[in-house]
Amino acid sequence: MAVAVRGNRGASNFGAFNLRSFFSYRIFISALFSLLFIATLSVIFTTNPTTPHHDSALPTTGNAYVRRTFLTLNSDPLKTRLDLIYKQASDHITLVNAYAAYARKLKLEMSKQLKMFDDLAQNFSDIQMKPNYRETLFGSTGPLDEDVLRQFEKEVKDRVKTARMMIVESKENYDNQLKIQKLKDTIFAVNELLVKAKKNGAFASSIAARSIPKSLHCLSMRLVEEKISHPEKYTDDEPKAEFEDPSLYHYAIFSDNIIAVSVVVRSVVKNAEEPWKHVFHIVTDRMNLAAMKVWFKMRPVERGSHIEIKAVGDFTFLNSSYVPLLRQHESVNSQKPSSDNTIKFKNPKDTSLLNHLRFYLPEMFPKLWKIVFLEDDVVVQKDLTGLWRIDLDGKVNGAVETCFGSFHRFTHYLNFSNPLIKEKFNPKACAWSYGINIFDLDGWRSEKCTEEYNYWQNLNEDGSLWSGGTLPPGLVIFYSKTKSLDRSWHVLGLGYNPSISMDAINNAAVIHYNGNMKPWLDIAMNQYKGLWTKYVDSDMEFVQVCNFGL
Repeated sequence: MAVAVRGNRGASNFGAFNLRSFFSYRIFISALFSLLFIATLSVIFTTNPTTPHHDSALPTTGNAYVRRTFLTLNSDPLKTRLDLIYKQASDHITLVNAYAAYARKLKLEMSKQLKMFDDLAQNFSDIQMKPNYRETLFGSTGPLDEDVLRQFEKEVKDRVKTARMMIVESKENYDNQLKIQKLKDTIFAVNELLVKAKKNGAFASSIAARSIPKSLHCLSMRLVEEKISHPEKYTDDEPKAEFEDPSLYHYAIFSDNIIAVSVVVRSVVKNAEEPWKHVFHIVTDRMNLAAMKVWFKMRPVERGSHIEIKAVGDFTFLNSSYVPLLRQHESVNSQKPSSDNTIKFKNPKDTSLLNHLRFYLPEMFPKLWKIVFLEDDVVVQKDLTGLWRIDLDGKVNGAVETCFGSFHRFTHYLNFSNPLIKEKFNPKACAWSYGINIFDLDGWRSEKCTEEYNYWQNLNEDGSLWSGGTLPPGLVIFYSKTKSLDRSWHVLGLGYNPSISMDAINNAAVIHYNGNMKPWLDIAMNQYKGLWTKYVDSDMEFVQVCNFGL
């Protein structure tokens, strides 16, 4: 029993000891935190800054965050606002000075922009130096005047806005990447405009070239009116023997343009050494036949030259049963319009029979041996009789080649993806040009070139061999049958190329206004127009009346 009592007493003593230890620990912890709090307050109050608020810099010691927090809670809100305004102004002064320094580095000292930067930086500095602001805001240790601070803020923001606008406007002058990108954007935009302008110009030029000018229409009407008024003056003459004399110099001109034909004939005659030996065979359409005849009745060919004028319909063998082109026209015209039926022929001139008569020369002039074919947009500057003395070496066609480098090769005119073209022709073969050509009609007949033309024209009914015109079929039928002539015989490009050498033009026997800018149109190039207009019969009364603008 005694043992048990002693044990219980010991247990109670142990519990009392634990309770006393717990309370002692709590007292120790409380005292420790109190000491730390007192030490912190003493550090804060003993390190209070004495420098002006706008020039001070917070220390970077370990108590910086605590001090900043305490100052924020106890400082004047207006002073905090003043600090923010002052810092914003300082940042923009630094930025403006940086751009000004870069401008000096780029040797832009004399530029208006550099002066603006310097003035702006000075304006920022001058604001805080104003007596009102210096005394009230920066020199005072007491409370700040809110009205003065608001006025100061307004002036600073105005200058900040000006600085930002100047920097945005000037940034592209200093940022190389921005300048490069802007230049690329400008080049792209200008190129887009250039492409669009070229397309519009080409379209307008094409329309102008294919349209009948008012002056030409006027001339035709006046000539027809003249025939109706005086029919006795314009009766047809009997054919001359010279028209079939193979010993003379014969020219073929196929056109519906009266003034153009007149210029070609006059230029040949004026430069011929023996004009009475020259014979001109003019073929036009039925609509312009009367006007063409009246013109040459009123203005006869000079110096004894001879001229024959006919219509396409006068050659009775030219019918749809013999000429593939006519048959193709009839086929297209007979088809009903539908979504699947597309008109293959876009330019009427490319598929007009008048333009394709050149492929039937031997049958049109069966008694002639040689003939010179002239386009209606050429001007002859020298005597052409030398063409008849050229040895064609058994070839049928004498023409000036137009290729240089990779340009004007067969591949540009024919569709070499078609097996028929690919098997027969060399894509790198040199092309030549119409304008002035000397044809050996006897050789043409023996080579059966007209039959070959009809064969290929039938194959090209769907336009799969070439797109149109007369040059591609000419290249086909006269392939390996063309004699290259000296380039001085024929200078091309006066209807589209403004950079042709005047020496080349002056030395040429024939100049050719191929292209859309024909010399009788308003869009003609002025530097070449005078070479054509000097052969226009400007004394002809109808030329003056119809206002050709010569």
